Amino acid sequence: MSVEQIQLPIGGMTCASCVHHVRQALLKVPGVSDAAVNLAGERAAIRFDGEQATLNDLIAAVRAAGYHVPEQRLQFEVNGMHCASCVARVEKALRQLPGVLEAQVNLATARAGVRHVPGLAQVDDFRRALREIGFQYRALDDSPTIDQEAETREALAHRQALHAMLLAWAFTLPLILWMIPDMVFGIVWPSMTVMHLGMILLAVPVLFWAGRKTFMAAWRSARHGAPNMDTLIALGAGASFITGPAHFLLHVPNYAGIAAMIMAFHLTGRYVEARAKGRASQAIRKLLELGAKSARVRRDGEELEIPVAEVVPGDQMVVRPGEQIPTDGRVLEGQSAVDESMATGESMPVNRGPGDNVIGATINQDGLLVVEATRVGKDTFLAQVIRLVEQAQTTKVPIQAFADRVTAVFVPIIVVLAVLTFAAWLIFPGFLQPLLAWSGAFLPWVNLHLNSFTLALIAAVSVLVIACPCALGLATPTALMVGSGIGAENGILIRSGEAIQAMRDVRMVVFDKTGTLTRGLPEVTDLLPIGDLAQEPDGETALLRWAAAVEQGSEHPLGKALVRGARERNLTLAAVAEFAAVRGQGVRGRVESRTVLVGRRAFLNQNGIATDQAEDRMQRLENDGKTAMLVAVDGDLLGLVALADTLKPEAVAAVRELKELGLETIMLTGDNRRTARTIAAQVGIDQVLAEVLPEDKLNQIKQLQARGSGLVAMVGDGINDAPALTQADVGIAIGTGTDIAIEAADITLVRGDLDGVIGAFKLSRATYRKVVQGLFWAFFYNIVMIPLAIAGMLHPVLAEIAMATSSVSVVANANLLRRVSIRPAYRLSKK
Repeated sequence: MSVEQIQLPIGGMTCASCVHHVRQALLKVPGVSDAAVNLAGERAAIRFDGEQATLNDLIAAVRAAGYHVPEQRLQFEVNGMHCASCVARVEKALRQLPGVLEAQVNLATARAGVRHVPGLAQVDDFRRALREIGFQYRALDDSPTIDQEAETREALAHRQALHAMLLAWAFTLPLILWMIPDMVFGIVWPSMTVMHLGMILLAVPVLFWAGRKTFMAAWRSARHGAPNMDTLIALGAGASFITGPAHFLLHVPNYAGIAAMIMAFHLTGRYVEARAKGRASQAIRKLLELGAKSARVRRDGEELEIPVAEVVPGDQMVVRPGEQIPTDGRVLEGQSAVDESMATGESMPVNRGPGDNVIGATINQDGLLVVEATRVGKDTFLAQVIRLVEQAQTTKVPIQAFADRVTAVFVPIIVVLAVLTFAAWLIFPGFLQPLLAWSGAFLPWVNLHLNSFTLALIAAVSVLVIACPCALGLATPTALMVGSGIGAENGILIRSGEAIQAMRDVRMVVFDKTGTLTRGLPEVTDLLPIGDLAQEPDGETALLRWAAAVEQGSEHPLGKALVRGARERNLTLAAVAEFAAVRGQGVRGRVESRTVLVGRRAFLNQNGIATDQAEDRMQRLENDGKTAMLVAVDGDLLGLVALADTLKPEAVAAVRELKELGLETIMLTGDNRRTARTIAAQVGIDQVLAEVLPEDKLNQIKQLQARGSGLVAMVGDGINDAPALTQADVGIAIGTGTDIAIEAADITLVRGDLDGVIGAFKLSRATYRKVVQGLFWAFFYNIVMIPLAIAGMLHPVLAEIAMATSSVSVVANANLLRRVSIRPAYRLSKK
């Protein structure tokens, strides 16, 4: 069994019923185990057995259901081909890439033309496939990238929606003016026959020119037995229009003008909805725009400017002040401040120098850097973020399950209700008309003088056009699109909708200590000179200089911390000779012709140096959870140096704010109990689980879950804590830059600080509120409006306006998430 997962773009979906039909069609394909369809994002996340199902099978299922999968054509040059067998090899390699439907290669022009599904294979995939079989990819100057083509398609869709709306109103407004004399003044102008013919003629281009796609989509859905929103509009507008020609044959009013207005308002709603959805989905677009377009690389002794897509791992990139770092890499030369706000959301630049990792698309501010490319194409940090945001946007919040069950049968039920409504008004007019008479006292559009057939038609058409499955289908995905986009902009990467809902019910937050609450690196915390050295003004500096000088030869983390602490204080260290390390005890060496020892009590005692005068201070430091080391020069004890893994600056405030949010905080660590309790007391955590081996952390999470007092979130570094992060109801991985462990948790925080934990809780709760609000108003709207339509209290045009408004309002409400602040309160108070 070969399990695969793809994100398949789907075109032609207009409402939640479409989502249901597409999902059911995909699940019927042998080998498909799961399919999550996103209406707002217009894509489906499909999990399938690659040995049973192919991409063409999935596309065929989508098309058989009446929808389409967009395709793109890409052209590029293939260098290195010499004969027809080369062509066959290239075509075979290209066809094996995910999403490729067709590949044709021309030997004479050395060009390849590929027809593929967008998003499944990127330019870097084509380049890699050719390189692996001995050929070279070369982009054509006039060939748009996949992302540019996607932008073009979206812009075209917006233009088409705008064109359809303007075209509809270009005929609807004159139609309204044509009807005003009769509607307002009761004047038939210029004659009864001409007036009715004019209404019909003006309505024709609105319905069958501007609205032709609606009727075509309705026909396709009907042909495949999958009615959708377009079906309801087509039935309502079509039934209204038919009354126009029928007016000349039967005693029925002419509602052709009403049909045109229904379609005009429908197309207006579609355009406004497309604009709102575009705004909701702009996170991916903004992320794509962040990427650099070109890179300046050193090759064969020359400095060349090439498209960033042609950068390969190992290239040395020259990045000048003010330029973007083209792709992920490691600094080889230079020092500079780098603006990493696009990745972390942090506005303050960070210093980067030789050996430091840098992220592609970040901004080099004030120094010349030479960066070795380490990750390119889909392996870069930015590409990973985009993939994760796309994945989040195609998932669902569990609360939507009920809405999905409703939308699965929504349109057929509405059609049946419309038929029953029409029949009821014809069969039981005496029962329904008194209710209508009561509403006519305050509803000016209610006309009690119409005959039963006309009242039945109005009520049935109103039922068709007032029902809105779109609002039900848009409530969750638009909120997730906006929420996940905001998260990505602030360094909070949410993997799924399930995590958003789970965060609402989290009651316990479990922290790993090292690298999560603490910095993860030991630092010099105390310098305590003894004897004559304590009387000297620079006694602490001298003590550190001796200790760090001898530790230059050490590979131990504590020794490195001493050296790092000295350099941070700009101390000049003398060279060390005759260096020797005694495992678990200490180090000795010759510095400036003097013998220096740094280590534990026993180490110095074994070398004949008394440590009694330092005993009290050592006990005090160790009780504080610090590691104390003694320093001696030529047999004389100079003092103590203490090191500790210090708390992150925001740790205390973050834990306090989590408690204010109603969360219980727990620390889970492998450290000894004394050190763990000291750290917990400093940070404000009451419960400590110490001396826990990595493999036992998972069991500790299980025990906390067994309490039954709420869901458990685990915050860790995403690497050593992976089993516990997976077991927790919500795993939150703290990463730093390109070392991010994206696959380890439900939520990944790009920055290494705890601000993201607060932000994740605030963002998840705010996003979930928007989901609930959207679903509530969608259900409330349909529950209230459909009975009013059945009772004949809604004019069909007003019903269509209300329907269009409901979809737009759900999307607009989701966009209000942008106003929510997810910054911790302790950060806001500093402004």
